[in-house]
Amino acid sequence: MSILLLSVVLCAALLHASWNAVVKAGPDKLFGTVLIATSAALVALPLLCFVRPPAPASWPWLTASAACHLVYYRLLAAAYAHGDMSHAYPLMRGAAPLFALAASAPLLGETLTSAQYGAALVICGGVLAMSLGHGRAGRRATLFALGTALTIATYTLIDGIGVRRSGSAAGYTLWLFVLSAPLLLLSVLPRRAAMLAYARAHWRVGLAGSVGTVLAYGLALWAMTRAPVALVAALRETSILFATLIAGVLLREDIGRRRMAAAGLIACGAAAMRFA
Repeated sequence: MSILLLSVVLCAALLHASWNAVVKAGPDKLFGTVLIATSAALVALPLLCFVRPPAPASWPWLTASAACHLVYYRLLAAAYAHGDMSHAYPLMRGAAPLFALAASAPLLGETLTSAQYGAALVICGGVLAMSLGHGRAGRRATLFALGTALTIATYTLIDGIGVRRSGSAAGYTLWLFVLSAPLLLLSVLPRRAAMLAYARAHWRVGLAGSVGTVLAYGLALWAMTRAPVALVAALRETSILFATLIAGVLLREDIGRRRMAAAGLIACGAAAMRFA
């Protein structure tokens, strides 16, 4: 992986951790997620005029990904409603590449080296180590986070195929956000009055989060057109380093030595992948 690709994926990781922190810090996790996703669609909509539209062969994958993102956003909000970011985020981002790695070879026909597989597993092992030691109190958060991880792996593989068939990584990304928002809005339609009140009070935060999520996912998808999907998905999980720092400093969560050691393990895995 080149220095440019490495830098792009790490930037995407930082942006991803940041918008997740915005959701976690908000008073209503579901409404915060809906607000960010809807704002992302509004940001993406006018930009469609400046990018090449995705090729017709990618539209079935776009539709499937939009449906998958509905499940993802709902599970993400539930995980943050029941647990700390420093608990749920490692599980979500750590288990996902394991699922993606297991499926990418038979589904996408990609062949990774033994060193790349080893580096990916080191990253995932470090992330998963961060989630240990929460007891029964975090069981529901753990279940929601693992469900989110499975959804992440699913849409990662879908988008890895779709973006390659689109002929336009930017167009694919923007249309994905535009298609995902209406489905999510429909899911909170019974609570539309409360949702509107939340949007009026927190629209600035929603806008900032939306810019972060559009850039984070767009950069990751672009990288997937230049490197194996499983490799990008695993390296992107270094976002846990940024998420751990944000959770400890800004959200005031208790980050002990064990979690810091796990973060170091992730960093070693990322370095090994760089030279694999």
